[in-house]
Amino acid sequence: MPSDTLTVQVERCIYLIRGEKVMLDYDLAVLYGVPTKSLNLAVKRNTERFPNDFMFRLTQAEAGGLRFQIGTSNKNAAK
Repeated sequence: MPSDTLTVQVERCIYLIRGEKVMLDYDLAVLYGVPTKSLNLAVKRNTERFPNDFMFRLTQAEAGGLRFQIGTSNKNAAK
């Protein structure tokens, strides 16, 4: 995959939440070619390797808003 294509693919997976640019665990797992559950387990087992602000859990409202944002993005990408 050309570098520009990968850059665009990754940029589409970056969301602005709480004023921070973030990627979802699902998108990171796809990027690394592993199941989401395996990625989360690896992070949990190796917490000392990650900075304290590496991850956070979304509130229900944030998750709902993100679903709307992703759904809107997917519809626009399909056009």
